This record gives sequence, structure tokens and C-alpha cells, in this order.
Amino acid sequence: MISIDPDIANSNRVSYGYLATNEEHVIIDCGASDFYTDGNFLVWMGDEDLFQNSRSEVVQSSNTVPHVMSTLRVFTSRKKNCYSISADKGGLLLVRASFFYGNYDKKSSPPSFDLHFDGNLWANVKTSLDQLVYYEVVYVAKSDTTSICLAQTEPNQFPFISALEVRNLDSKMYNNFDPKYALFFRSRVAYGASATVRFPDDAYDRIWIPATVGSGITSVASDAIFIDVVNAPDNPPREVLQNAVAVSSTSNSITLIPGFPDREVSVYINLYFSEVTQLDATQKRSFRAYTDDIPNSQLIVPPYGEVTEMFVNFTASSNTSFSLVATPDSKLPPLINAMEVFFVSDLLTDGTNSTDVEGLGEFQKAFNVLEEYWSGDPCLPSPYTWEWISCSNDTVPRVTALNLSSFDLSGELPDFSFMDALVTINLQNNSISGPIPDFLGDLPNLKELVSGNPDLCVSGKSCQPTTSTDGTIGSSTPSSRRKKSNKLPAILGTTIPIFVIFWAIVGFLLHHKRKTAAIAAINAGPAGHANRPSGANTMMGKVAEAVMDEIKVNIQEQTSTENDNQSNPQQ
Repeated sequence: MISIDPDIANSNRVSYGYLATNEEHVIIDCGASDFYTDGNFLVWMGDEDLFQNSRSEVVQSSNTVPHVMSTLRVFTSRKKNCYSISADKGGLLLVRASFFYGNYDKKSSPPSFDLHFDGNLWANVKTSLDQLVYYEVVYVAKSDTTSICLAQTEPNQFPFISALEVRNLDSKMYNNFDPKYALFFRSRVAYGASATVRFPDDAYDRIWIPATVGSGITSVASDAIFIDVVNAPDNPPREVLQNAVAVSSTSNSITLIPGFPDREVSVYINLYFSEVTQLDATQKRSFRAYTDDIPNSQLIVPPYGEVTEMFVNFTASSNTSFSLVATPDSKLPPLINAMEVFFVSDLLTDGTNSTDVEGLGEFQKAFNVLEEYWSGDPCLPSPYTWEWISCSNDTVPRVTALNLSSFDLSGELPDFSFMDALVTINLQNNSISGPIPDFLGDLPNLKELVSGNPDLCVSGKSCQPTTSTDGTIGSSTPSSRRKKSNKLPAILGTTIPIFVIFWAIVGFLLHHKRKTAAIAAINAGPAGHANRPSGANTMMGKVAEAVMDEIKVNIQEQTSTENDNQSNPQQ
């Protein structure tokens, strides 16, 4: 039995959608708050502590539903909300997301929304009024974290989720597909079975559904006492091999209906075969798979007491036929025990540039409000970029703007010097303090820096610690002898015209004891707009305006300082 120790799991939990765990599998009952063990001996954990911007709901269904489906988590804010779960980079994952609407909001209006993983579109979820729907995907983790996101696509249709399961698979499983792609689950069938097969019979809790067979198809049970699956790379459970279906004559074929869509897709199919009885020397069962009446496989001879797998990959649509046909020398008709069908994804993205992701992570560490609501890939998919950044359209997107105006940020700026694609940084209307990072002048593409944070000061001697009357040293504050940052020309991306430097010198001579409350920054228009007019005259005008604005600020602050000194003479 696979178990999760509640104490260990609780110690690994981190708020705001991120879950770090050393367990092989992470299975979450969304909307629940506690740990519990279900009837299949699976240990579920709640997600109560993972989100600040969601709510838990209880379904209103009149039908009997499994305990895990009785609650859900609904997201009514942010266009994308993500579960981020620790993973082994390069490890193979099977992820299942389940949705049971159950009229939780008493509106009888099941929503639709998008499902993403690691910045890739997974599915457009279409929920049902009173039926469970679930989606599975198999893929290779590209980093040490994997994110599963729900994205709102329609007004007033809020994404929700009932359960999320992330399982590590053996590296040899499903190894016939390129890890640059993913496998989207279509169906998993146990032919001849009378009941659904899953955990603990299947160690990965894959759900094998009994097949509905048509006329001319016969269900046959295996008389093998034991079926060895050790050589089967995809680890099928023995229970799906104990029964099979077959036709009555070698002149008949088994037509399989995998549920191909109307449009052409690349399909990945696993077929499982095990002989149901010991054959004598005069008996032979052999057949091949056919696609549109064309052979599409090697010769298949099911072994007794063992299993053989066959993998096929081809392009198919609803007009494609897929069947098992006996060879001319076969004495017995074809049979099949089980089948898995997947659709192959488009080429997966590599995600947002890793150094930019690291830089955004530093912002989230420095300012908790940014960690509370944003997770998953920052730039992808492109319609669901985080609200406070802008990204390039490159194959591997770069973060080009930080739009953090009025986010109620307080504290010092982190080190994000490696985010060298930044063009615009807007920090106005916050309470950011401490020194202006020197590296801002070294960012090669930075054209606009908007501050509006009075407690920011130029680094070096201009940032002086405050000393209280008892001699204790407080946080840094802007110095009254501050000089204009020599990084300004680099930040502007151009050379300051000589007459502007003249005005700056005049301002310095007139107010050499001034205390400034503004950093060396330019606000050349409405906040958050990165596109600005080009040309020397325009830039000269903006720079001159910025310098003159700063001189005005300095005059006001100098007057305020003098008034304060008169009101509070030193003892």
C-alpha cells in the first residue's frame, strides 16, 4: 500500500498552490482539509492551505458520489490558477484531473474552462451537471516542479476541480514516444472484464473500464493460474489479462473502436495479449493489426501464462478503421485482453526562460503578495501570462516588463540582475525602500524605469542608516547629500544632452543639501506603457522634464525639512 504520513506531508506543504513532497505520488482531494484513506486504500490530502484566492464548495448532487467527489475547489479570481508540485526533473509523470460539478452553486450550469500543464494547453474541460469527467496526461517533467493550471475562458464560468493526482511512472513505461511530446489519454479498456480495475490491482491507479462488446464477439476467461507480467514494460495489472474477447472464426476480424476524433490526430496505442488456454501442437493463434485494411504490426502470437505488448503509432481520424485479422495459417481467431489509447500532443514548450523565472521567483520571495496569487509558467500559454509582467513572443519567452504599479509592495528590491531582457520596470505607488540596485544601469535593454517610491535611495553613501536617540541603527533612508545616480544614462538607453547636464548642475548648486524622495527614474507617460516616441529631441525633452521635476521635488522637500527643523530644534 502506498501511504503518506500526515506529519511529514504537513511539514512539506507550502502555501499559495505549491506542494513539496518526497512521496512517489501526490493525490489531492480538492476542497477538503484533512487526510483520509479511501476504500481503495489510497491516502488523500486536502488542499485547504494551498490557496488564498479560492473557496471550497460541497456538491448538491442527489446521486451517491465517492467521498473524494463530494467537495471541490472553485477559483473566482485571476485568469489562471495553478497547483505547483515538486517533481523529479526528467521523470515520467501520469497526471489525472477530475471534475464533478454536482450543482454545487445551485445554478444548474456546469462551466467549461481550460486545463494547462507546464505552460501547455492540455484540454478544454467540459463539465457535466451530474456526471464525473476526468482527464489524464503522460509527460516527462522538464524541471523540478510541475504545474497544473485551470484557466477561465468564459465570463462567469469559474474553473473548479474535484481531485488532482500526480504519479511517478517507471522510466521504462510508455517509452515509445518522444519526451518532447505528451500523451493525452483517450481510453483504457479491459476486454472481457466484469468490473473496473484500478488500485491496488494497478499500482499506478490507472482506471481500466470493462468493454461493451458487440454481436459476434465472445468473452473468454483465461485458465492460467498465474500470468507473469514482469517482461511487460508498461506494467499492466494481471487482472486485466485474466479475460479476453475473441471472434468465433478466423474468417472474422475484431474491429476496435478507439474513439478517434473527426480531425486527424497522431495516436499512440498499447495493445495487450495473453493466451487464454494452453495450445497443443496442432493449434496456432496468430494475427496482425490492420489500419484501413493495411497491415500495421508485426506478427502477434499471444503467450500462455504471460503477456505480450504491441505498440502502434499512426495518424487517424473518425474515418480510420483499426482491426485485428488472423493470418492465413492461423487455426484460431484473434483475441485481445486490454488496450490503451492516447492522442499525441503538439510539440511541448520549454517554458519561460529559466533565468527570468528565477528572477520572478526572487520578487515573489521578497514580496508575499506576488506569491499568493501567481504560480505556474509566467508567460505561457500566452493568453494567460501573469498580470504583472509582459513577455516576448519568442519560442522560449523572455520577460520584457514588470508592471508592479499599486501592488502595495513594501521592503527592498531583490536581485533580478539576470533578467536582461527587461525593457520596462514600473514600480510606482508602492512602499519600496532601501537602495536602488546598481545593476539596473547594466540591464542592456532597459528603456523605462518608473519609481514613485519615496523611500528608495541611491546606493552607496547616499543611503544612510537612521540613528535613534538611544543610539540604535534603523533602516536606510535617502541621504540629504545624495548625488544623482551615474547609472541614469544607461537606464535611459541614450546619452543625456549637455544642456540637460547643465540644468542638473544648476539644480545641484542651488540645492546641494537637498534630500530627495525620488529615484533617478523617468515616467514618460501613463504607467505601464512601454512604447515611447523615439528621436533625440523627444528624449532630450523627457530627460529635461525629469530633471526639472526632481528639482521641484527637492525644493519642496528642502522646505519641508527646514520647517521640521524649526519645529523640532535639537536639544
